[in-house]
Amino acid sequence: MRDKKKEIEVFNNKSTVYGPVKSWRLGMSLGIDPIFQTSTCSFNCFYCQLGQIQEITDHIKEYVSTEKLVEDYKNLLKEKPQIDVITFSGSGEPTLAENLDEMIAAIKELSPDIPQYILTNATELHRPEVRKRLQGLDTIIVKIDASNEETFKQINRPAPGVTLERVLKGIRALKKEFKGNIEVQSMFMPLNNKDLDDYIKLMNEIRPSLIQLNTPKRPYPSEWHRENRGNHAKIFDYKVTDLKTLNQDEAKVLEKRLRDETGLEVLSIYR
Repeated sequence: MRDKKKEIEVFNNKSTVYGPVKSWRLGMSLGIDPIFQTSTCSFNCFYCQLGQIQEITDHIKEYVSTEKLVEDYKNLLKEKPQIDVITFSGSGEPTLAENLDEMIAAIKELSPDIPQYILTNATELHRPEVRKRLQGLDTIIVKIDASNEETFKQINRPAPGVTLERVLKGIRALKKEFKGNIEVQSMFMPLNNKDLDDYIKLMNEIRPSLIQLNTPKRPYPSEWHRENRGNHAKIFDYKVTDLKTLNQDEAKVLEKRLRDETGLEVLSIYR
C-alpha cells in the first residue's frame, strides 16, 4: 500500500502549483502544471522522471482551467514561500495547454517581479500560435537530447509525426521572435555522448544564451504518480530503474569541449 502520509508531507498532489523545490539550475523553483490530470506529452523519454507517459500526443487543448491554476497559486502565496523563479513544467509538455498565455499573464499580474520560465521539448514551437503564447515569459528552456533523427527516436520516443527537424524548425522560428533568453537543456548519457561532434555543430547554429548539461541521476519510475513532479528528493515507494549516466571525467570532457568549441556559457549538474 502506498504511504499517503509521506506523499502529503513532501508534495501537494491536489494542486496545479507545486514546490518550491530546490533546482540545481534555477534556485527555489515553483512549479506550475498546466496539464495536471494525467501525464500527457509529445515525448515519452526513456529517462523521464514521470515514468511511462500515459497519453503520448501532440494535441493542444485546455487541460486545466486558468481559474483553477490562479486559485491554487493564490493559496500557495498565503504561505509566503521563497520563490526565485516560476517554472511551467509538471505532468507533461506545457505548450500543449491552449490557455498557457492566460496563465502566464495571470501569474505575472499577481507576482510581477518573479521571473517566469518554461521547460519545453519544443515539439510545438513550429506552430505560430504556440510561439505567440510564450511571449510573456522571461526565459524559455528547450530540450535537445539528440543531433540526429535516429538518436532522437531512441531517447525521446516522440508521438507520431514528431521529428527532430520539426523541433529544430520551431526553435529557429522562436529565436527570430522571442525577446527573452532561450536556453538549451540536454540530458547526456552514453547513447548520445557518441554524437558530440554533431551536437556541437548544432549548438553553434542555434547559439542559445546557455547550455544546461544534465545526466539522468534520478531513476526511471515504473509508474506515473503526480508526486514525481520535481521529485528531487527521490522518494519512491514503487519500483524504479537506475539509468546509465556520464561519470565525472566524461562530464568534464563534454563541458570543456562545449566551452572551447562554441564559446557558450555552460551550466553542468556536476558542478
